[in-house]
Amino acid sequence: MTPRDTSEAPPVVLDRLRKLESALSAAIRGKSEGVRLSLVALLARGHLLIEDVPGVGKTTLAQALARGVECRFHRLQFTSDMLPSDVLGVTIYNAHSQQFEFKPGPIFTNFLLADEINRTTPKTQSALLEAMNENQVTIDGISHPLPAPFMVIATQNPVEHHGTYPLPESQLDRFLMRLRIGYPDAASERQIIRNGTSPARPPAEAVLPAEEVLALQSRAEAVNVDDAVVDYMLSIVERTREHESLSLGVSPRGSQALYRATQALALLEGRDFAIPDDVKRLAGPVFAHRVVINNRIGLAQRTSDLTDRILHEILASIEVPL
Repeated sequence: MTPRDTSEAPPVVLDRLRKLESALSAAIRGKSEGVRLSLVALLARGHLLIEDVPGVGKTTLAQALARGVECRFHRLQFTSDMLPSDVLGVTIYNAHSQQFEFKPGPIFTNFLLADEINRTTPKTQSALLEAMNENQVTIDGISHPLPAPFMVIATQNPVEHHGTYPLPESQLDRFLMRLRIGYPDAASERQIIRNGTSPARPPAEAVLPAEEVLALQSRAEAVNVDDAVVDYMLSIVERTREHESLSLGVSPRGSQALYRATQALALLEGRDFAIPDDVKRLAGPVFAHRVVINNRIGLAQRTSDLTDRILHEILASIEVPL
């Protein structure tokens, strides 16, 4: 690896991030890694998918992240009878002006919490594709830009549960990373029980203005990533495309997602350069939902668990640059 600048990010930048991270940690206890990775998604201008069984705090984490920033926030509960127009908006005829007018839907916000996204039909799920990829919505041939910052935070129950519609690969690929909350440890659950009936409470007020979020996102994009670290990323990506247990490897969009996430994590850690450990730490959350298991592989365990195991094997088989 070539010599790199070992200077740290200015303290004022870290102070802003620590303040938001503390607010999130107070909202959902005992899940520091999930909190940090959700901030990575925000700084990397990505979208976040939170998957786990009901009742472990998926919605609470999503609400805390959205409300921790001084931006517009909308929560949308997805159901099987929801239509694309319920998300995007609709064009109606105004009899008074004798013109058609566009009425924006809930997607015209900074943070959209798509709660239980896999309980709606694929037709409605696909309504988010353009917004998540291009930060705009096209209705009747007219494109409408979305506000900045814009982030979709979606929650979903595992696909093995009844009443769910698995997200297609094209939809999953739009999410920068997928997180799983997991059950809390005994000490954290004791606090949850004593705090009341809800697992946690989102921040009462925003702790970070929208303009500072945009500035931090720009700063994350300036983090240096050495060529050796990029080669390490590409080696992992190539191995997913060649692995005998995977019928679909990581796409170029996935490679870009890992690059951006690595930059964001380095900034959160107080560095202006990325290291191989950043890549190892993020490869699972960024890649696990982008690969597809071969149909011939026996799925005696949850598909997501098997995917995590395969990615762990791939990481263990690739030499880490010094």
